[in-house]
Amino acid sequence: MGVAEPKFIVHDAPAKAAKQNYIARVDLAPFGFSSLFEQMWLGDLGGGVYEVRCIPFRVYGLALEDLVSISSDGSLVDSLVYPSGRRVLRVLLIPELKSDRLAEIVNSLNAAARAGGLLFEWSGDRHVAIDIPVGINVDYLIRLVHGYVEQGIAFWEWGDAEPFRAP
Repeated sequence: MGVAEPKFIVHDAPAKAAKQNYIARVDLAPFGFSSLFEQMWLGDLGGGVYEVRCIPFRVYGLALEDLVSISSDGSLVDSLVYPSGRRVLRVLLIPELKSDRLAEIVNSLNAAARAGGLLFEWSGDRHVAIDIPVGINVDYLIRLVHGYVEQGIAFWEWGDAEPFRAP
């Protein structure tokens, strides 16, 4: 058997993209996803420090505005330098949802995030990552998501359920 071809999770519309961005990837193997990488949008702050400008979909232990360093060749995020204190709420909707019900749920999640002034990004049409700034109460959002979980149509997790690890 050969080595699996690497696959990439991309951010089509990063939450805080700027005129100048840097893209490095995170190897997701330490989180149980071999041959899978997430492309992270970063802002170069100088001195080898970069600010995360997207909301991580799959990597654990990183959030929007965290400060990170990258490998000497510039291709991989290799450490968390300073956490921003923000969190990532991730919601995954089941594939069996019919298109009209899917649209209803997506619209409700988008509306709830917007009502709270929260930034969010979608990976495909069933996986959303929502940025939770420090000190913001999101009980209303957790109740909404929990209702979908109780109906058996969604799963959710916090992006900091595990610490960041580089291979």
